[in-house]
Amino acid sequence: MFNVPSFMGFDKAGFGTPIDPDAAAFFARVTAAGGTLSATEQTAVNTLVVQMKADGIWTAMKAIYPMVGASAAACAQNLKSSSFTGTFSSGWTFASTGITGNGTSAYFDTNFNQSSNLTPSNNHISLYSRTDINSVVVDCGITNNVTHSFSQLLLRSGGTATFENGSQKITPTTATSLGLYTGSALTAGINLYKNGTSISSSSAAQTRAMFNNDIYIGATNESTSNLPFYFSARQFAFASIGDGLTSTEAGNLYTAVQTFQTTLSRQV
Repeated sequence: MFNVPSFMGFDKAGFGTPIDPDAAAFFARVTAAGGTLSATEQTAVNTLVVQMKADGIWTAMKAIYPMVGASAAACAQNLKSSSFTGTFSSGWTFASTGITGNGTSAYFDTNFNQSSNLTPSNNHISLYSRTDINSVVVDCGITNNVTHSFSQLLLRSGGTATFENGSQKITPTTATSLGLYTGSALTAGINLYKNGTSISSSSAAQTRAMFNNDIYIGATNESTSNLPFYFSARQFAFASIGDGLTSTEAGNLYTAVQTFQTTLSRQV
């Protein structure tokens, strides 16, 4: 159970690493929702927040799901703020290593409306996968059967990864679906990073508007019907949504997230 004294902002022993206020607020939201975090999970989350702030990438984040606490109540919480608390469907398995969908019906509605919170040429989505599956699934995103996808990540299908951002699309070869995949869109174009290194980019122009609906994790949201499709059975241990990231920022995100996963003994 989260227990940090009000004085000094230090850990429960009264000394040691200061508890970041945003980390403390996250711990409180988890507790209020009925979840619990171990001391190791609290330490890992606090270090993650401190590192992201030091690297200057915290401000780009709008939703961060650390997937800790081994429960829907804990994993649904947004580390960045009290906004965008997600909603899990049935069919998920929760463990200390992350969240795993059943591949047939499980999805996570982030309650993050795409068009209200992002712009077509300044956005990113990231996922940390602990499962190597080569299958036709969509691991997160939102789409439309008429104008087609906007912000989708497919980590490995037919031996390739895919990042789609409206009219922009890249499909690099990837040997596994393990690790942190980050799809980023900026005015210069789009990039797909795996473990902090660019594996594909495109400078093609963006010509489509975003969708007025929520981004899903574990499936894609068909925005006209608001229904999930292409369910994933991968285990996810981190996700983020926010403004676009430069190559340096994507590298820093991976370093911070991998340190976080290593502290929790669930790195890949």
